[in-house]
Amino acid sequence: MEKAEGRNQTVITEFILLGFGTGPELQPLLFLVFLVIYIATVAGNGLIIALVMCDQHLYTPMYYLLGNLSFLEICYTSVFLPRLLANLLPRDTPIPAKACLLQLYIFGVLSNAEALLLAAMSYDRYLAICHPLRYSALMNGRVSCQLVGGCWVSSFLLCTIVNIFLFQLQFCDSKEIDHFFCDFTPMIKLSCEDTRTVELVSSVIAAIGAFVPCLLTLTSYICIISTVLRIPSTTGRRKAFSTCSSHLIVLTVFYVTVITIYVVPTANTPKVLNKIFSLFYIVLTPLINPIIYCLRNKEVKESLRKGICKLDAFRNQHRDFRETF
Repeated sequence: MEKAEGRNQTVITEFILLGFGTGPELQPLLFLVFLVIYIATVAGNGLIIALVMCDQHLYTPMYYLLGNLSFLEICYTSVFLPRLLANLLPRDTPIPAKACLLQLYIFGVLSNAEALLLAAMSYDRYLAICHPLRYSALMNGRVSCQLVGGCWVSSFLLCTIVNIFLFQLQFCDSKEIDHFFCDFTPMIKLSCEDTRTVELVSSVIAAIGAFVPCLLTLTSYICIISTVLRIPSTTGRRKAFSTCSSHLIVLTVFYVTVITIYVVPTANTPKVLNKIFSLFYIVLTPLINPIIYCLRNKEVKESLRKGICKLDAFRNQHRDFRETF
């Protein structure tokens, strides 16, 4: 209980998220920016889910994984951005301590599931490019369902271990969390109990949840690149590298920010920098994933074109019907 010495021992039951600490004159602009980002993220990922569900040509393991990624991204951004938008309104909006812990738990589950799902998608691409003749046997509907189920179950188990310790903590001294969401480090500083055990467990889980999927993904892409280099056609190599490079950019942004904040954090890192890093994987990644993984894909663009044509034909038919009567 050394941590509690000299501190106000009044138990805190709710927190106030300080957000970005901007003045009131910038809050309307930030509110508008994040609202547009939220709408675009939900709309883009929702469109991918609708296309995958409605077009039979997209009933393949790759698009099943992409549809699950889009569903995860909608959940991901919906956990944080509505609360961030509420904090940008001109009034204090405290969040109950239990709700804050729940947000942290959901954040852990979704971020771990995303890392594992990205690893599963890289494995799918590895099989498609490096073993095309055996792809249908190695990656089918049953295997893809098992991969997705394994991602979610593993993530729930890992995060539940940490949260068993977290939900036993009590908080005191201050209501203010210097972040725009209930992150682990700012919350743990407000605990009036010994947190060494939960910090150790959290560090181990974070290392497992980040490094294992990262190594699996990196291994898959190394094999993919080595195979692509052996393609005799220059056009084929350029096309493959274009796709791989865009995927690797997203993966690099995701893993660098997550590992920097949660696996190898330093006390000297400015709080503002942590908030900016958090924006990359909480706001930017869900926004650009539909563009990187789907909307640059010819099959998805063709499915979208057919969908627009069908919708336009339905509207014309409905208008003709109304004009007839």
